[in-house]
Amino acid sequence: MLTDPRLFSGIGNAYSDEILHRARLSPVKHEPVAGRATKSRRLCEATRTVLTSGSTRLRQEAGEDFPEGVTAFRSAMAVHGRYGQPCPECGAPVQRIVYADNETNYCAAARPAAACSPTARSRACSTADWPKTVDEWEARRRPLAEGDLQRSRRSPDRG
Repeated sequence: MLTDPRLFSGIGNAYSDEILHRARLSPVKHEPVAGRATKSRRLCEATRTVLTSGSTRLRQEAGEDFPEGVTAFRSAMAVHGRYGQPCPECGAPVQRIVYADNETNYCAAARPAAACSPTARSRACSTADWPKTVDEWEARRRPLAEGDLQRSRRSPDRG
């Protein structure tokens, strides 16, 4: 959503990774209705903070000149471009999902336990359990969704 130019103009992969990390939101999990207001507030605050600090840093580096050699990979970033390196908050290795010509970098361990869905909690919600690719995410999600659909079709009196 953050990289969709119909919604937000100018937020690319680098800053979306940083915003989600700062807001402690998953790059792949749809958030439940409960708690959306709090998560929206965290997302808004993280967006302001990350984009403000990024533009301030760019202005300081460029000084009075036009910025040259601007790249998405910056040493001050917490997760973007840091696959396999330790998260600056918790030390767990930064994970990535590669899709098309893009990649998403995130720290699976830095998200709060409350952000894990009941399904994920039932599978221990550990860093090792978090999907590394979109295909792995879809493969894990599909059986769960099919099971949920089967349960919803059962009538209450048949159990």
